[in-house]
Amino acid sequence: MAIEGEIRRPSRVSIGRSETGPETDKADRTLEDLGYTPELARNRSVWQVTFMCFILSSVPYGLSTTLYYPLAAGGPANIIWGWVLISFLILCVAVSLAEITSVYPTAGGVYYQTFVLSPLWCRRVASWICGWSYVAGNITITLAVNFGTTLLFVACLNVFEKAPGVGITDDFQAYQIFLLFLAITLLTHAISAFGNKWLPWLETFAIFWTIAGLIAIVVCLLAVAKEGRRSGAWVFGHFETQAGWPAGWSFFIGLLQAAYATSATGMIVSLCEEVREPAIMVPKAMVGTIVINTIAGLLFLIPVCFVLPDLTMLVNLASGQPTPVIFRHALGSSVGAFCLMIPLLVLGIICGVGCVTATSRCTWAFARDGGIPGSGWWRIVDKKLEIPLNAMILGMLVEIALGAIYFGSTAAYNAFSGVGVIFLTMSYACPIAVSLFFRRREDIKNGRFNFGIFGAIANVIALGWSVLAIPLFCMPTLKAVTLESMNYASVVFVGFVFIAAVWYIIWGYQNYRGPPTDAVERDSDSPSVPKATSKLSSKIIAEIDSKSRPELDSK
Repeated sequence: MAIEGEIRRPSRVSIGRSETGPETDKADRTLEDLGYTPELARNRSVWQVTFMCFILSSVPYGLSTTLYYPLAAGGPANIIWGWVLISFLILCVAVSLAEITSVYPTAGGVYYQTFVLSPLWCRRVASWICGWSYVAGNITITLAVNFGTTLLFVACLNVFEKAPGVGITDDFQAYQIFLLFLAITLLTHAISAFGNKWLPWLETFAIFWTIAGLIAIVVCLLAVAKEGRRSGAWVFGHFETQAGWPAGWSFFIGLLQAAYATSATGMIVSLCEEVREPAIMVPKAMVGTIVINTIAGLLFLIPVCFVLPDLTMLVNLASGQPTPVIFRHALGSSVGAFCLMIPLLVLGIICGVGCVTATSRCTWAFARDGGIPGSGWWRIVDKKLEIPLNAMILGMLVEIALGAIYFGSTAAYNAFSGVGVIFLTMSYACPIAVSLFFRRREDIKNGRFNFGIFGAIANVIALGWSVLAIPLFCMPTLKAVTLESMNYASVVFVGFVFIAAVWYIIWGYQNYRGPPTDAVERDSDSPSVPKATSKLSSKIIAEIDSKSRPELDSK
């Protein structure tokens, strides 16, 4: 049985780090105070962090692949006002996480924060639950992005018809869709693995690509509008549920589109150890990106709603991807619709690369603290590529395995996106809850981002949203459920929970100690540890590390 208060030696440096300078040195010292030795290169500036946070959401793309859900649940009013509502709720989540991250900026993210902020009696199990939720959420959201790009690409091909009403890929078998998903998954992982040093440039390119794509979509849709334009009253006020649920509940089910597009907000925390000033940059990026995403989302959704064709036809599409069909009706041209979809497809690939990057970091961070079976293998940082390659491969294998659900259900994408939102929402709620109930006054006041009473209000709203979202996104979109249309999010959710619980009983209860937080460890019922004590603990850890290193090297 591990002793709670024993001194933990941080992981050793395994690679040469290319970024140096005052900002980097300060960030590395902060990381060491939190119990870790820096292992990843800090190659992102504040703007690049913001760009990375933006592409993790990739708002025009994310809203395109999930447009079916609010269309079926309520139509244009569900689309527009659902986006505004979720943007406000996610802003509360971002404010809450920004406050905490400004105090504890590590790649462990919400998992590390939950451990430090929890009382001693529950910190191990609380961080275990949060860590597994965070890793599972990152993996399933990455899976949803890559699978969504696959389905969107197939739907884009179907704007070309081989007969009236019959797309050129309508006769595709499940294995052909799966092979396309496999190719996109391998592509996004390969770009993230072998192009790590160039990713900041890719993220910068994505911003300008998004702006150009948005301008092209807005101008073309509204200027051409072959079938006319809807009225403003219809766009902002028409609510027509086709899901079979009561109107109020149907509206909430339609929120999956907006929740999915904004669910990656907290994933950026996993890149804290690759940012030059993470305690400042990452919180700024999280909060600022929500504002940018809200505007970008409205710029995309409002023009689309003005040119919507018949809603029933869109809801009954076999592909479940109405965006290409909307573009074709608005432009009156299959070629024009396909070309206008190219910016979204490219953005889907870039979003997949960003999600792969964040997922590999959070998996690596949880593994280095022993939270995943075979942690000794998954915690290795590749010396040449300067990334946690093994952790990236693990995530990819799990994504491919879960992607096989598509062979049994054409609604598998609903499960991937739904369970990703559920897990990430749960993981974000963990540090927010323990901070609000146990340590807010004591810890947040020391951070660079303290929103005071507004932060506490944001905490309450964020937790309220979390309580609603978890059961909400396990519900099927349509009330009339068949074996194929069932929402398998609940099945995937229970599967991950079962694995996490069994592994905790078998191994975690006796062996898992959590992150090496000796330098910041405090009893929640005691006064905060003075800064001098924290520094002394760090010196003791460093001394133990230096004395034990020759012995380890000889082994």
